[in-house]
Order: sequence, then C-alpha cells, then structure tokens
Amino acid sequence: MPSEHSGFRQRFQEGQILIGSFLKIAQTMPAEILGTLGYDFVVVDEEHGALNRESTDHILLACRAHGIGGLVRVPSADPAGIQSVLDCGGDGVLVPHVDSAEKARAIVAAARYRGGMRGYSSTTRAGDFGGRSIAQHLDEQDTRATVIAMIEDPHALDALDEILAVEGLDGVFIGRGDLTVAYGEVKGGSAPVKAATEAITAAARAAGKPICVMASGPEDAAALAAQGATAFIVSSDQTFLRKAAAATLTETRTALQTTR
Repeated sequence: MPSEHSGFRQRFQEGQILIGSFLKIAQTMPAEILGTLGYDFVVVDEEHGALNRESTDHILLACRAHGIGGLVRVPSADPAGIQSVLDCGGDGVLVPHVDSAEKARAIVAAARYRGGMRGYSSTTRAGDFGGRSIAQHLDEQDTRATVIAMIEDPHALDALDEILAVEGLDGVFIGRGDLTVAYGEVKGGSAPVKAATEAITAAARAAGKPICVMASGPEDAAALAAQGATAFIVSSDQTFLRKAAAATLTETRTALQTTR
C-alpha cells in the first residue's frame, strides 16, 4: 500500500539490496511509474537534470504517494540546497565531489538538526505543514534524512578513511563516470577506475558504510554486489525512454518491411 514513509535510510543502513533510477525529467510520472513497478528508490538529479525546487518538490510528493524512496543528487554541498530537499520531504541527498572529511562533516551538519546546523521549520511537507511538534519533527527528520557522499575524484581516495569515519555519514556513492574522465579515460571499466572502485568498496566495507553505485547492466550490478555494493542505480528515466523508443521504432520498421 502506498505510504509516505519509504524507510529508505534504515534499509540502506541494514545493507538490503535496493534498486533505483536517476530521474532527470521535470515531471512526476516517472517516479509514479517506477513506484508502481516496485523500484526501491529514485534519485532526482538536480546536478545534471533541468530541475528546480518546484519540480523537485512535485516529484518528491509523488514518491511519498507511491511509497518509493525519494532522494536528490544536489548540485553541490551548499547547505541551502540540502535543506531545501529535506524540507520538501526527501529521504536524503547524494552530494557530489566529497573529497575531504571537512566536507563530509559539513554535509552531515547541513542535514541534521541535533548536532547539526539544519535550519528549522515545521511548516513544510517534512513537518506535516505544522502538524508535528518541534520534538516530533526533529526526531523524525534526524532519523529519516540519509546523507550519501559521492566519491568521484582521484584525490578523494587519499582522504577516504577520514571521510568514512565522519559520524552521521550514512554511506558512499562511487562516481565511476567522473572517475573515468578524471583519469583521462574515455571508456568505462578502465584499469584505474576498477582499482579505485575496489579501493572504495574495500574501505567502505571496513568502515561499515553501505555502498551505492550506478550499474551499467545486470552483470555489472552482480559484480559490484560481490565487492560489497548494496544499492544500485540501474538507469535514468531518459535512458529508459530512449531505449524503449529506439527498440520500438526498430521493431516496428522491421515488421512493416515484411508487408511491402
């Protein structure tokens, strides 16, 4: 049954296998469709998608309506952006280019009330539009908000142990795309990126932090799971649309050729 509580953070921390998708289209329907299909979560892509606060807000509402975890890849570590996502009712944030323990501590502080620096308001969707007491709101949000650091720069590996030791950081995302470009490669699966991925997964497992990653396909997901990853972004709404549209076009043209 649809519920506004997806339980994403608890499931992520427990190391449950979770399957999700990026959302880059500024509409609610992709989240609704993925929710009805049984996907565990979506990541609204504010970093690379053409989205604003209003479109993100609408998508997160759709996530709540369908009981699917709604996270947002924010454009930067700006505390205002993190607060906005959480006020809109997001289950958490993926923060790009976290390359130091200092930055990791800052994003955790931006997402937390107690022990952090998150600006307070209970008249948001997250606060039931004023329907929760201060204590209820703080307890619920500090329990719900998931903070995931994106490790996607080669020099971040030098600070990896310190980043993973930051209290309140829930897990890491391995940004293999950015790492590929940073290492001067033009194809996925290069030796430097494989080595970096293995180093990040090993360090995260040793620190007891769950790992999220974008998988290029089922076999890639299985290989990453063997290394310790548990949360998998398997595509994006744009890619789903492009692949389905291309396949249907090709199949229909082929079928029609047989009638001529």
